[in-house]
Amino acid sequence: MRKGSRWVAFLCGACILCWAPSSSLASHAADHRFTVHGFVCGADGKPSPQVEILIKDTKISYGQVVNTDSEGYYSATFHLHNENLGDPLLVEARGESRDLKVQFDPKDLETERKLQVDFGTGCQRDLDVTPRWVFYGLGGAGVAVAGLLGFKAIRKRQRQPDKRGKGPSKKKR
Repeated sequence: MRKGSRWVAFLCGACILCWAPSSSLASHAADHRFTVHGFVCGADGKPSPQVEILIKDTKISYGQVVNTDSEGYYSATFHLHNENLGDPLLVEARGESRDLKVQFDPKDLETERKLQVDFGTGCQRDLDVTPRWVFYGLGGAGVAVAGLLGFKAIRKRQRQPDKRGKGPSKKKR
């Protein structure tokens, strides 16, 4: 591989890694991270985009306001410790509120601590589906690799002499 093409490959890889959303990268260990997530839908079961959601640990007076995406999904991550087990949790959407408790197994230090809170009816989605950005990233990587291979094939073809339809060459004496 030539020096210039190595740089192109490196830059493509770096761009793809930087392109992945930062929210997918955890900022705390699993035993310090508590995620509240869910869906907001209307009475017809259709997703409600851009709905403001308030999630608040009322014991420590810390909260977040997040908006639902185009599919009615929201997610907020808190930095909580084992001492926060049982803290009162308030989740509000469109004037409807839920009073819950922070619940998790304090002995489990590896499993993601999360709580799903949905608003509305019929908007349950399969959360185990691979996020779209993974497919976009793989597609981008495929395009980058195909581009590099295509570039190498073109360069190789330009270096080879054209052998089609030429007879023996005649030398001048």
